[in-house]
Amino acid sequence: MDLKLLFFQAIGGLGMFILGMKLMSGGLQSVAGDRLRNFLEKVSSNRVVGALTGAVVTAVIQSSSATTVTVVGFVSAGLLTLTQAVGVVLGANVGTTITAQLIAFKITDLALPAIALGVGLKFFAPRRKWRYIGEVILGFGLLFYGMDVMKGAFKPLRSHPEFIAFFTRFDADSMLGIMLCVLTGTILTVMVQSSSATVGITMALASEGLLNLPGCIALILGDNIGTTITAELAAIGSSVTAHRAARAHTMFNVLGVLYIVVFFHPFVGLVEWATSTFLGVGPPETLIGGEKPYIARYIANAHTLFNIINATVFLILLPLLVKAAIKLTHGDDDGNFEDLAKPLHLDRMYLDNAAVALTKAREEIVRMGWAAAEMNQKVCKVLFTRKRDALKRSLTIEDSLDRLHREIVEYLVQISRSDITEAQSRELASLMRMANNFERVGDTVENLAEFIEEIMESELQFSDEAIKDYKTITERVSMFMDMVVTAVAEKDPQIMEMAKLLEDDIDQMREEMRNNHLNRLRDGVCQMDPSLIFVNMLNNFEKIGDYCFNISQAVAGVR
Repeated sequence: MDLKLLFFQAIGGLGMFILGMKLMSGGLQSVAGDRLRNFLEKVSSNRVVGALTGAVVTAVIQSSSATTVTVVGFVSAGLLTLTQAVGVVLGANVGTTITAQLIAFKITDLALPAIALGVGLKFFAPRRKWRYIGEVILGFGLLFYGMDVMKGAFKPLRSHPEFIAFFTRFDADSMLGIMLCVLTGTILTVMVQSSSATVGITMALASEGLLNLPGCIALILGDNIGTTITAELAAIGSSVTAHRAARAHTMFNVLGVLYIVVFFHPFVGLVEWATSTFLGVGPPETLIGGEKPYIARYIANAHTLFNIINATVFLILLPLLVKAAIKLTHGDDDGNFEDLAKPLHLDRMYLDNAAVALTKAREEIVRMGWAAAEMNQKVCKVLFTRKRDALKRSLTIEDSLDRLHREIVEYLVQISRSDITEAQSRELASLMRMANNFERVGDTVENLAEFIEEIMESELQFSDEAIKDYKTITERVSMFMDMVVTAVAEKDPQIMEMAKLLEDDIDQMREEMRNNHLNRLRDGVCQMDPSLIFVNMLNNFEKIGDYCFNISQAVAGVR
């Protein structure tokens, strides 16, 4: 027995399995991901509807990671409340078990034909949609072929004494054995970053007689803990609410595994009874030709049953779970923009998933927009407070906005190099336009800061009428800024009507205020130096209104 050859066969089979799963998930997301992402944004606050939504979306796109990452992003952007997000993620845990159910079917004979058909469609189909469908079929074939290769690698090991001795340690006949299996499943899932891959490995080992059903179920329980690392990673650098959503995800998986471990043997009995009674499947330990042909179905059902039970329990206890997540995650969302130049959401790990990557880019642009809005408000107030430190702080924000803008543009360019849909291409162009205009807002506010600094250094004074006009136009510009940033976060297609009114209003204000000021200058009410600065400031406020209108057009998809 060449153990090195068997090792590479097992690793190669696992590689094909994971590649197949990624291709299938990526293809499904390309076909339906954008519509499902929009569906997620409109999720009801009803916890049951939220859970059902998460289950359906995850079952369709075959990726709980994509669902949880997207939900964490929506929470960070303020599109979902913490309660809504936790409900959706509970459902996502149920939806992801569909992969295990698919694997449990004995359809390996279709693997090679599926690969052939998938390659034909993916590389030779004339229409983009058919190429994505080919990707799904190719992934489906590779998944099952990889599973078959893994099983072939494990087959010789069932008669090897050392391996038999090793795998008998995963016999969950004691609490120590159960906990060892749970820990192993957790570590394995964290390593391969895929709960479905862990389930596939477990099924392959069990089918070749190397694991019994209790040991497999304990491994699967650990797999549910290991998969929480994805949401925790997605929350790094996000808002406190996003951290709380990830923390709730971890808590209900860990707590769910703990109470199932306490009732482990009754749970195993429930899985055996339900599978044999309702599906008419033979006993899990049945051996035919040295293999266990039925055990995979029991493993898949254990995975599904655990997540259904756990989701049901925590849907009932959802308010308590949310409160616990809040208490365990300290902090508040205070609009702090320290270290603004460092992106919080542009993680390269999402670049192979355009739908998620675009969501992360939008989150960063929203963050950029709020920083620009804060900068504008702080600078405008300095005319009254005369605090030079506030001006310095604002200029620091502007430098950070420039660097952040470059990071966002680079990230969007990297997304554009991947195979994206026409809808995603349009969204990418809109996001690019939003980022460019927020950067221009920062430059224009920097100009305002320089004018105010000149006023303070030269000890110039505006007339009472000019001060009144200044307050009026700054309030209107701040309102416009807040409105467009909120619209970017919420992807509000109805923004154009209000945006047009505000832009026209600011243009009209600029004209009227400038004419009134020139009249005061002619009448000797105002002096020349502050008058020139005031008119220039009005022009800059009008520019900010134009940039906000451009962002509104990008949000509405007008340009």
